[in-house]
Amino acid sequence: MFVVRCPLRWSDLDAQGHVNNALIVDYMQEARVAFFRSGPISAMLDSGIVVVGHKVEYRAAIDYDTAGVEIHLTVSAIGGARFEVAYDILQRARVVARATTVLCPYDFEAGRPTRLATADREYLSSVRADVEPLRALSAPHLEGRGTVTDLFVRWSDHDSYAHVNNVKTFDYVQQARVEAMSNWDPTMARVGAGDSSHLWLVARQDVDYVSQLSHRLTPYATRTAATAVGTSSATLACEVFDPQDGTIFARARTVLVCAGTDLRPVPLPASIRGRLADHLVG
Repeated sequence: MFVVRCPLRWSDLDAQGHVNNALIVDYMQEARVAFFRSGPISAMLDSGIVVVGHKVEYRAAIDYDTAGVEIHLTVSAIGGARFEVAYDILQRARVVARATTVLCPYDFEAGRPTRLATADREYLSSVRADVEPLRALSAPHLEGRGTVTDLFVRWSDHDSYAHVNNVKTFDYVQQARVEAMSNWDPTMARVGAGDSSHLWLVARQDVDYVSQLSHRLTPYATRTAATAVGTSSATLACEVFDPQDGTIFARARTVLVCAGTDLRPVPLPASIRGRLADHLVG
């Protein structure tokens, strides 16, 4: 197991006073880069490696603390051309999130994935450990359905590979979700209009990366729809796509929980349940 301490920034906090859910994948990336740079696979970062997908399970809110968070990282699975990294993220010795990332070596000149080099596979195998898998979170492809919103990519969203960094997709999905739900009902950014006794909490969020996204001045787009509605939770699907030719860049699934100010789940208000049902796709 590889352990990294990741400092927090005051700007990481959201309107609820906790670390924003999208920042967790940023912390995961910091731990992952430290892992790569510390061992004989450091060259993989320079030659090219891409994120195929993330699964993130949020277990507790992270508040601001100068001690930061501690990330326990291990290699949990290895294939011919991809491997999986698993994380436990802790604050004050308490697990606040669990996550996995699937990665793949990539030849950017040829524009295609490559197989793991023998030496890299041997090293990854030497640090591999069995990890309890996260449960599957499925949702149908939207196939043109859902509420469409514009997505403007910023120049600063790029990473050293000259494409949008995987972390930014969580920002895009969050923005799409807030805009779509506000469009469905202006009160839905916070559950129960004008009622500060209810909050949305992100309990789980998965993203699959389909194509590389790059900067341009004209906007891309997102589409968002509800795919399941429970007693106190709802699952939303989101797709990042090009409105000019329909290319899909990423697909996401997000589980939202309606909670009280004590952060404990409460039943969805009937009005909100109705609005979600209006935008439900099967």
